[in-house]
Amino acid sequence: MARQLRLGAFMRPASIHTGAWRYPGAWPDANFNFPGLRRLAQKLEQGRFDAFFMADHLAVLNMPVEALKRSHTSTSFEPFTLLSALAGATEHIGLVATASTTFDLPYHVARRFASLDHISGGRAGWNIVTTSNPDAALNFGLTDHVEHDERYHRAREFYDVVTGLWDSWADDAFVRDVESGIFFDPARMHVLDHKGENLSVRGPLNIARPVQGWPVIVQAGSSEAGRKLAAETAEAVFTAPGTLADGQRFYADVKGRMETLGRSRDHMKILPAAFVVIGDTVEEAKAKRAKLDSLVHYDSAIASLSIALGHDATGFDPDGKLPPIPETNQSRSGRERVLQLAEREGLTVRQLAQRLGGYAGLAFVGTPQTIADAMAEWLHGEGSDGFNIMFPYLPGGLDDFVDKVVPVLQERGLFRREYEGRTLRENLGLPRPANRFFP
Repeated sequence: MARQLRLGAFMRPASIHTGAWRYPGAWPDANFNFPGLRRLAQKLEQGRFDAFFMADHLAVLNMPVEALKRSHTSTSFEPFTLLSALAGATEHIGLVATASTTFDLPYHVARRFASLDHISGGRAGWNIVTTSNPDAALNFGLTDHVEHDERYHRAREFYDVVTGLWDSWADDAFVRDVESGIFFDPARMHVLDHKGENLSVRGPLNIARPVQGWPVIVQAGSSEAGRKLAAETAEAVFTAPGTLADGQRFYADVKGRMETLGRSRDHMKILPAAFVVIGDTVEEAKAKRAKLDSLVHYDSAIASLSIALGHDATGFDPDGKLPPIPETNQSRSGRERVLQLAEREGLTVRQLAQRLGGYAGLAFVGTPQTIADAMAEWLHGEGSDGFNIMFPYLPGGLDDFVDKVVPVLQERGLFRREYEGRTLRENLGLPRPANRFFP
């Protein structure tokens, strides 16, 4: 069978674009409108999307109040609460939640994801993040943010502990023999007893092994440390290349690292973020994008630039070029993308800030046909295995994609008409991991 696209929906839980809540016909309260979010998840399932990808952050965004008050992206539901509720309102779509390895504990994470996997019938995915927002440290008793490489070093050990806890029980451990009175077989239970450099966790997990063996492992870092972690652990990678050439380089690099480690390249799906604006004509789509960007206030735009750089940009000359920026303990890959964008397009500080204030990453702006053309080029050119779709506003932008783009992709044989299975792993074409303690 020819390769087909894998599609996730990147939800925050609403649109990532700062102007989205102000767009005509959009839901200004989408972040906390549960009936609306339930309707969106069901619509995505109607469109046969692989997953509802719930991004998360552990602090109100670190920007000045004057800018913060204009942003709808600074607050949202807690992911597990929302996705557990959506699990009961859907049957097939995957439910991917972000959980931090820097500010959480492995036992908590293992227990929550195992619970979500059972509640949803095998549709959970864990997006491993190390948390780049320095304000998050202040919410967890730290005065300084944890250094970048140290965060990734902890994340690698954290992954080993969480997956080890998921393997606490053999699949057949719970015999539930009513006649004999034996609920589980102690010989089919493993005590992890992990004592490592960063973590000490005894175990076992007090939940049966997840339906999928392990929830699908998703990772989003693009720095050197992030790529190493992805090659070693990830089954889906959320990345943000600006061009097809960037995507092809990332794709070849990370999948090449997998093969060096003895992993099959088919056991990872690389899904770049793609901001999609749809019109009946290309001109109409561009006009929608222009309208959307015009709704971003400059205070929010310059604050977004400051966050991306890890440096206060409010004092820069708005109409001048970006000055040299010192390195900080922020997300390195995100900072580099901003610097490259400014250099590549020769943007002034104002232009760069306005781009970032809306959405500055990969965007497909056009008709359903031109968008399908672009996605096919990425798929067949090994720039991606699919995309994490970012919708410009809700509900209209999401409805347009499901109602107009998905049918074109299906007609071209680029996307499924029906789900392949009941679990997220089955739909992504990923194997169920063996239990490392009970072969």
